[in-house]
Amino acid sequence: MVVSKSWTLVRHFEGAPKLEDFKLIEKELPPPKDGEVLLESEFWSVDPYMRVYSKKSLKEGDVLMGSQVARVIKSKNPAFAVGDYYVARSGWTTYFISDGKELRALPSSWPESLPRSLALGALGMPGVTAYIGLHLICNPKPGEVFLVNSAAGAVGTIAGQIAKIKGCKVVGSAGSDEKVEYLKEIGFDETFNYKTVSSLDEALKKASPEGYDCYFEQVGGKFGDAALQQMKDFGRIAVCGCISMYNDSIPQTGPYVHPLILFKQLRMEGFLIFRYENKPIYEEAQKKLLEWILEGKVKYHEHITNGFENMPAGFIGMLNGENTGKAIIKA
Repeated sequence: MVVSKSWTLVRHFEGAPKLEDFKLIEKELPPPKDGEVLLESEFWSVDPYMRVYSKKSLKEGDVLMGSQVARVIKSKNPAFAVGDYYVARSGWTTYFISDGKELRALPSSWPESLPRSLALGALGMPGVTAYIGLHLICNPKPGEVFLVNSAAGAVGTIAGQIAKIKGCKVVGSAGSDEKVEYLKEIGFDETFNYKTVSSLDEALKKASPEGYDCYFEQVGGKFGDAALQQMKDFGRIAVCGCISMYNDSIPQTGPYVHPLILFKQLRMEGFLIFRYENKPIYEEAQKKLLEWILEGKVKYHEHITNGFENMPAGFIGMLNGENTGKAIIKA
């Protein structure tokens, strides 16, 4: 028998998640049946969406949702060999049994030089989110100005670098001076610390006096209000998150955006990556991102928290902006 550890939800989050909202449990797993495989998790992802969807999808006492990179350690299914690695969505758990239907194999061309944790970051859901938002919504053209907030995070770092590859001037905001310096290191043209500027409006104008053609939105709230004011006519806005609002007990109210969208003739579209998981563009994105990483055109950074027992702290830290690049929990 294998004993699996899992983090469960004690109570639904009220405001920011707290350590006492989580409970670690242990459970013996039976041997896999015919057609099943037993996997051991090696890396787990913590992402902002977990904060939002926990209330929509989980009951108190359920295992927290999330993805992992896991290795097959026992197999009763000929399609899955012992030792092979897969990305799964089995939540915050150390061992699990699968029938294989929800397992996504790592790309067959995965180089030994790259950590498998990248399948949860630059070569996984966050990287693909950046790729799809740019290609299907923003569609940036050479010489255009591209803005991304939460730019030092898992999605923002990749989105900005793709925009540079496309020939754009790239502006990024982040929440610390260290993150701002990192953005400069990976090629962003203009950066600023949104926490220390005296005015978001002035910071955005200084970074690009001519305005913005494309805006990759992950924050919402006051930042979104300010950025919309400075979009150029026919600008495109891809919305994949609004992290500044996730912990609100009472919804924020802000300026009415309809006149801006109408008279500037803006395109503003929200998208969820899960919609594209089984479409050709997902594999296209992974293939292209891998190519760019190996060529040195896209750089990645991982914020590693060691130890499954520290997973709630890693999740809370990610929501507080402690990570540069992708937040990963390592076994």
